[in-house]
Amino acid sequence: MTMAQVGAAVATVAGLIAILLHSSIHKIEEGHLAVYYRGGALLTAPNGPGYHIMLPFITTFRSVQTTLQTDEIKNVPCGTSGGVMIYFDRIEVVNMLVPSAVVDIVKNYTADYDKTLIFNKIHHELNQFCSVHTLQEVYIELFDIIDENMKIALQKDLNAMAPGLTIQAVRVTKPKIPESIRRNFELMEAEKTRLLITAQTQKVVEKEAETERKKAIIEAQKVAQVAEIHFQQKVMEKETEKKISQIEDAAFVAREKARADAQYYTAAKFAEANTLKLTPEYIELMKYQSIAANSKIYFGQDIPNMFVEGVNSPSKSGRSSSTHTANADSDPQPRGQ
Repeated sequence: MTMAQVGAAVATVAGLIAILLHSSIHKIEEGHLAVYYRGGALLTAPNGPGYHIMLPFITTFRSVQTTLQTDEIKNVPCGTSGGVMIYFDRIEVVNMLVPSAVVDIVKNYTADYDKTLIFNKIHHELNQFCSVHTLQEVYIELFDIIDENMKIALQKDLNAMAPGLTIQAVRVTKPKIPESIRRNFELMEAEKTRLLITAQTQKVVEKEAETERKKAIIEAQKVAQVAEIHFQQKVMEKETEKKISQIEDAAFVAREKARADAQYYTAAKFAEANTLKLTPEYIELMKYQSIAANSKIYFGQDIPNMFVEGVNSPSKSGRSSSTHTANADSDPQPRGQ
């Protein structure tokens, strides 16, 4: 065998070894598990992330994702109870398969389990929903609950058929409907919007009126309270003036009573003193003092009689003296010695 033939043989062997190694070594990404088939039979020992070796041409593998993934179902037809055919452009299903359930689910539904358990179920559940509801309900009234209904229905079936596969969320886009019906819905929505605007405007006007009414009530209450305070102040002022007047009247009455009592006491004492002084001797003294106070003294034969009358009757004596004095003054030639 020549050197050229040996070199060719070595190169051939090296190529075969390289091909075998390339076919036997494989890599699994993080968040995935590798399930293996040998002669078409599923092996029960999956491998995790990293590089692994298998028998080339005899063993094959499939990588199964075990983290959150989103499956998209597009252009799903749906017939309503009224016979109108509508189409949902896109439905997204967020799901996750736990690693411990990978082998059982792949064994029962293959590595493309999502086609059987999610895609086909979405078509079925969505048509079930549309068939018992009108276009008005599907397109407007009940559209907001379709997502939740799909999620509940899918999870209920998966709990029985494929434990370990959970539905996290379902997102349904607005369906396509016939153009003529869509325009009618738009007109209806426009009218509803206009009605809502009118209702909101009315509420705003009512709220403003209510606010003005409350402001007026508050202002009136404030004015009434201020007036009441002023009234109370005036009442208190009047009551204070009344009390002051009563005090002044009481003081005046007390002063007048004290003055009257003093005058009464003085008069009583003066009368008592006069009574004590009203003796014959005092009267005689006062008579002589009166005679002595006259600037003229007359003498005559009637004088003794006057003195005698004065002694016997003091009050008449005074009048007689006055009379005699007046007569003496009127007589130009008094009688004398």
